[in-house]
Amino acid sequence: MARTIFTESATDQQLVALIRQDDRDAFAELYEKYWDKIFAVAMHRLNDEEEAEEIVQEIFLSIWVRRKSLELSHSLATYLSVAVKYKVINHLAKKHRRQLQMDELSDTLPEAENSTIDWLDEKELRARLEEGINKLPERCRIVFLLSRDENKTYAEIAEQLNISPKTVEAHISKALSTLRQDIKVALPLLFFLLKK
Repeated sequence: MARTIFTESATDQQLVALIRQDDRDAFAELYEKYWDKIFAVAMHRLNDEEEAEEIVQEIFLSIWVRRKSLELSHSLATYLSVAVKYKVINHLAKKHRRQLQMDELSDTLPEAENSTIDWLDEKELRARLEEGINKLPERCRIVFLLSRDENKTYAEIAEQLNISPKTVEAHISKALSTLRQDIKVALPLLFFLLKK
């Protein structure tokens, strides 16, 4: 399929109309026209290049996914300006919530340790932890023990077992989730037990 050639006179409305008809060239033209401007706004508010880039990509992805139903009551520039501000606010709110959750976890660590160790001594907790590790699926257990006992990085484990680092990460995540459910302790306490 031949590439659509756009002239300076192609308006945003014309480009949007073409995008609704699945015209990738029109979408690329719109992307080229507005990417820098939106990125500059996101970057100014976040002061983080990677996060700003991610937000811009999300906005353009959303436009392409919703292209068939895309209706603009204002100009495209206004639409994109509002979209980037909304995305930045949403992103900062999520980041703030995550930070609050992390703060809560660290605040509750001593309480979790004390309340659990009150009814079950540490030795028994460790025995249950080892039992839980032994019950993990074989590959998951091997990955977990290489990480915990030999302090290997995800990349080193991936190379040793000939699997991807993402698979290593998935095994570690599954192991932690299973162990937390098995021994019924808060995540901070589980990390505390695994470190000693």
